[in-house]
Amino acid sequence: MADVEKFAERSMDDEHNYETATAVTTREDDTSSHKATSPVGAPRDAFPDGGMDAWFTVFGAFLALFCTFGQLNAFGTFQTWYAEHQLSHLPPSTIAWIGSLQLWIFFFSGGFIGRVFDAYGPRVIMIPGTVVLVFSIMMTSLSSQYYQYILAQGVLFGLGVGMIFYPSLSAISTYFSKYRGTALGIAFAGSGAGGVVYPIMFQQLFSRVGFAWAVRISGFISLFCCVAAIFTVTSRRGTAAPQSAPWLDTKIFRDAPFMLVVIGSIFVCLGLFIPFFYIADYARDHDISANTAFYIISAMNGAASWGVSRHRSFSILLFAILYGFLSGAFIAMLIPCVAQISEGEKIKEIGTRIGVLYSIISFA
Repeated sequence: MADVEKFAERSMDDEHNYETATAVTTREDDTSSHKATSPVGAPRDAFPDGGMDAWFTVFGAFLALFCTFGQLNAFGTFQTWYAEHQLSHLPPSTIAWIGSLQLWIFFFSGGFIGRVFDAYGPRVIMIPGTVVLVFSIMMTSLSSQYYQYILAQGVLFGLGVGMIFYPSLSAISTYFSKYRGTALGIAFAGSGAGGVVYPIMFQQLFSRVGFAWAVRISGFISLFCCVAAIFTVTSRRGTAAPQSAPWLDTKIFRDAPFMLVVIGSIFVCLGLFIPFFYIADYARDHDISANTAFYIISAMNGAASWGVSRHRSFSILLFAILYGFLSGAFIAMLIPCVAQISEGEKIKEIGTRIGVLYSIISFA
C-alpha cells in the first residue's frame, strides 16, 4: 500500500514539473514572438528608429528638400521678375503656367519614381535626378523665350525635383516607425528653410550679378546639396519590394484607408499653391515695394515675422505667415499619414504608395 501511495505521489510530481516546464516554454515563446514583431506584425528590426544611417538619411533629405521643394516654393520670385523683365509682354496668368507645369510634373512623376525606389533604392534615382535638376537650372539661366522657360524650368526642373524629393522621403520611412513623424518633420524643415533663403537670395543676386548668374549660383548650390544627399540617403534593403513585382499593382486602389487619404488630399490641394505663385504680384499691385514683396514670399515659406510699418503691408504679411504655417502642416504630415497606413508588408511598397498619391493629386 505504501508503495502505491509513493508511486501516486511521484506521478503527481512529474505531472506538476511537466506543466511548469510547459508554462515556462510558452512564456519564453510569447516573449520571443513579442520581441521579434511590432504591434502590427512587421519585423521590429525593420524600423530601428535611430542609428547613424537613419539620421544621416534625415540629414541628406533635409539638404535634398532645401534645394528642391524649397526652390520650387520660391517660384513666386520668378513670377514677379518675369512679369517685369523677360516676359513683361505676357499676362501673369500665362507666366504662371511655368510654375504650374513644374508643379504638375513634380507631382505626377511620383508614381513611376516611387516604383523604381521600391525595387532599387534611392541612389539609382537620385544620381540621374541631380543631373536633370542642375541641367534644368543652368538651361533656365540661358533662356530668353517663353517656350524655353517652359521646357527648362517647367518640365525638366519639375522632373528633377521629383527624382530627388520622393526617394529622400521614402527612404526615411524605411528607418523609422515610432519617430517617423519627427524624422520626416525635420526633413521637411529643409523645404521651409529653402523657401526662406531662395527668395531673399534671388532678390539680392538679381540686382547685383544679374538674372543669369543668380540662377547659376542656385544651380551650384543645388549640385552641392544633391551630391551630399546622394552620399547620405540610404534605405533598408530588407524592406525593398521584389524587382519582379508589377509596376502598378491595382490592389492599391482597393485599399480603403489609402484611398480615403487620397480623396482628402485632393480636396486640400485644390488651390493650395496659388498664393505661393501670386502673393508677390498681389503685394506689388498694392503699392508694396519689390524688396518687401520678395520678403513676403520668404515669410510665407518660413512663417517668420518682422516689423512692417504700413498697415496694408502688415496685413499681407500676416496672411502670408498664417497661410504658410497652416499649409505647411498639411504638406509635412501627408507622407507620415501614408506611411502610418502602410505598415507590415505594405511598407515594401512605400515609395509606390507615396508616389501614386502625389500622381493622383497632381490633377487637383
